[in-house]
Amino acid sequence: MRTPAVWTVRGAAAVLTVAALAHTLWNGVAEPGTALAFGALIAVGELARRDPQGALGRHPAPLASAGALAYALLGQSAGQPTRHGVLQIVAVVVAAALAGIVPHIARGRGPALDRLSRRVLTVAFAAVCFQPLYNSGRLEQRVGQGPYLVLFLLLLLGLTALCDAVLAAVLARARTGWPYGPLLRDELRAQLGIGSAICATGVVMALGAAVAGLWALPVFSVPLLLTQLSFHRITAIRTTYRQTITSLARATEIAGCTPPGHSRRVAALSCAVGRELGLSERELTVLEYAALMHDIGQLSLVDPVPDGATAELPGAEARRIAELGGEVARQTGVPAEVAVIVERQADPYREQPPSARIVRTVNAYDDLVGGSRHPGGSLAALERLRLGTGHDYQPEVVECLARVLARGGRDRVVPVPPG
Repeated sequence: MRTPAVWTVRGAAAVLTVAALAHTLWNGVAEPGTALAFGALIAVGELARRDPQGALGRHPAPLASAGALAYALLGQSAGQPTRHGVLQIVAVVVAAALAGIVPHIARGRGPALDRLSRRVLTVAFAAVCFQPLYNSGRLEQRVGQGPYLVLFLLLLLGLTALCDAVLAAVLARARTGWPYGPLLRDELRAQLGIGSAICATGVVMALGAAVAGLWALPVFSVPLLLTQLSFHRITAIRTTYRQTITSLARATEIAGCTPPGHSRRVAALSCAVGRELGLSERELTVLEYAALMHDIGQLSLVDPVPDGATAELPGAEARRIAELGGEVARQTGVPAEVAVIVERQADPYREQPPSARIVRTVNAYDDLVGGSRHPGGSLAALERLRLGTGHDYQPEVVECLARVLARGGRDRVVPVPPG
């Protein structure tokens, strides 16, 4: 989906890039050695990037981001004042990033255009806030070269991180249609992880190069590379954990207790409803795991439920299956809150935790549209859920489900985000 917000961000980045490249080609590169060193650092960082998923999803190339910020905040090199301006900074960052992503593009794994647009705009923002003040001497007159300069750089990087989060949330809102507030909140939380390491490394690189020269760049790159490696390991562990839970959820399908794909459909649609309701990333992960395992209690039954449709069962029987599912979930070692959602999914909605209300509603919807006894499909299923809002289903969740389905098509299921 391409909205005016997307085109505005991309257009601004494109205009700025063209202006920066034209200015640099016309006037030449000031201090080519420094530009080459930072350009090489950014290119190497792009070469070391990974596909956007898991913990590094919002910052797949942290070393390149830190190098770009350091170049934008560079006022001196080995004690000598620098003369590069804002447009040269943008030109060097763009050229180096393009050089670094060529191998990824050749393998069909190039970065999204929106990510590159954000990189251009955030680096330009940091450079515009720093370079004119520093080159004019006003920054040194007001804050000097001591700890106040460090505080100023940290404050500036905080504003830059906020700018990046706002742009990311705007672009995500345009692509998905999800509420802007929760998206911005998740982006800001992501800045506290690898984002804070990127900002800190950018400041240290700029200050180190100001005193020791370009030799500071490889020295201060090592900690961030180690941090990047640690995040990749965390991502691999989370991916394996999610695959394990998905495999456990498929046990009910293999045993013939539930229709093929039921648990995955419920998980995907539950996450879409959870995003619409403003759940955080962590809450969505717990919701996804619980939705995948919501029918695992049926493995303990002697006689299987017809079509696996627990929504049609009497309340006492549905609660017994849910409690069995909670016990099975606890034995698998999933987080306790996942097991609680599984065992509470059949309770009256006023007694349920919020995530259990979502799972119960979405499970009932999938049971209803999947059964031949409800030929009306999605519309008939939603009407049935609305009739049950007095006791079984929370009205807000039902209406939120209706909005998600209306936005994505009557029976479309939104893919589950990475866990």
